[in-house]
Amino acid sequence: MPKLVNHEERRRQLAEAAWRIIRREGMEGVSVRSVAQEAGMSLGSLRHYFDTQSELLAFSMKMVSDQVNARMEALEFTDHPVEDIERFIGELMPLDDERHTEAEVWLAFSVKAVTVPELQKLQEEVHSALYEGFTKAIYYLAARGMLKEGVDQRAEAMKLHALVDGLVLHHTTRPEQVSREDIAGLVSSHVRSLLQ
Repeated sequence: MPKLVNHEERRRQLAEAAWRIIRREGMEGVSVRSVAQEAGMSLGSLRHYFDTQSELLAFSMKMVSDQVNARMEALEFTDHPVEDIERFIGELMPLDDERHTEAEVWLAFSVKAVTVPELQKLQEEVHSALYEGFTKAIYYLAARGMLKEGVDQRAEAMKLHALVDGLVLHHTTRPEQVSREDIAGLVSSHVRSLLQ
């Protein structure tokens, strides 16, 4: 009887192999051959799942986004809106090893997406979804009457998005200068500075 293969699990294994290579060697180390070798699979087998390197990268990039989204959707809101917002934003930040890996991989993909059209659409979708999430976070506080009078909600959503992106970049590239505690504290301080 032929062995049953879970194709979705195989695709995930290949994406995770690509992540390991990216963390070890950078994006330039990723090729269909290197990913097949890292995953312990033949090149022919890999091509059964992904025809091109761009297709493999797009799937790997989407997998990062999907993991973060799944964690965010699993969050339960409480009677403490500020803490809820901080936990929500925390899922985007490299506050543990899993999220640090995601941040490293996502940053490498983002740079690659500048020159690879197949990745640009996904990067734009994720960027837009993040901006929408930050906008909802600010509106969530506003709807509860918690923001200072005169706060420009749209501008604050943009600032929060830029702050988080910048902190993720700084911590991921220079963790010895910007710690996990620093990034969590700066986000909390910023959010609380908007409150009455």
